[in-house]
Amino acid sequence: MKTKTAIIHVCEDIKEMLLAKNEKYGDSALSPKRIFSQSSSIEQIMVRIDDKLSRIASTKALGGPDEDTLSDLIGYLVLLKVAARETGGAQKLVGQDFTGYEGWKHE
Repeated sequence: MKTKTAIIHVCEDIKEMLLAKNEKYGDSALSPKRIFSQSSSIEQIMVRIDDKLSRIASTKALGGPDEDTLSDLIGYLVLLKVAARETGGAQKLVGQDFTGYEGWKHE
């Protein structure tokens, strides 16, 4: 399979997954119910991305992340881009000050 065709298939798979989850769960990523958390949609999506990256990092010794984890990560990155566009937050996200963010440190 040529790379161009493979890209089309992977992007279609991600699109179908996102649309199916949006249908099943409603617009929970961009319009959450806010039962417990009052964080912004962008912040909540970034937490989910952190979770997926942590899973990938912790499973690499076991042969790498599974296909679902990669698909979920890509899906959350797409949702982050959508959220940033819809909220005008793309510039805020890019210019976000991560000074003091403890997650960058490795022990």
